[in-house]
Amino acid sequence: MSRQKEDIEELLQSCKQGNRRAQMKVYDRYYRAMYNTAVRIVKDPATAEDIMQESFLSAFTRLHTFKGEVTFGSWLKRIVINNSIHHYRKQQKRQEVGLESVLYKVEDNDGASTDHGSTERMAQKVMETMKQLKDSYRVSLTLHLIEGYDYEEVSEIMDISYGNCRTLISRAKESLRKKLTAPQV
Repeated sequence: MSRQKEDIEELLQSCKQGNRRAQMKVYDRYYRAMYNTAVRIVKDPATAEDIMQESFLSAFTRLHTFKGEVTFGSWLKRIVINNSIHHYRKQQKRQEVGLESVLYKVEDNDGASTDHGSTERMAQKVMETMKQLKDSYRVSLTLHLIEGYDYEEVSEIMDISYGNCRTLISRAKESLRKKLTAPQV
């Protein structure tokens, strides 16, 4: 067993016993990745921060249900994604979701090599173009391409059939491709 896995297991045991320092260590280890996951779905940094905090609270209170079948990070990410999707759907019902503030920006790195710089510019263009997609396309592509979930997992998270999920992602990719190749006006 790797040292890092042993370390997280020890921390989780301490968390189960209510050790606040262990909880802080777990939080410090995972908060940045969980925040990035939330902000890509809900599109608002402050809301993503709230969702992340709620997700950690939920994880710590339900830690006894964590069976270790997947890594703790994967389990926690699933909680964050579920909370983000739940919030997103709630906002959609209220029609308070703004389309213009979708995903965090990929930062430009001025000291990067030419190849790295062009890759970053292309990544930036893809992320910016994803903002222009329909919400369902943006969310499905974020889960599938950025978060790495397979079709079955995306269909579960979005509460749609497997076939609809494949179709949705296929159409989302095609829409993204058309927007990326369209001549700039």
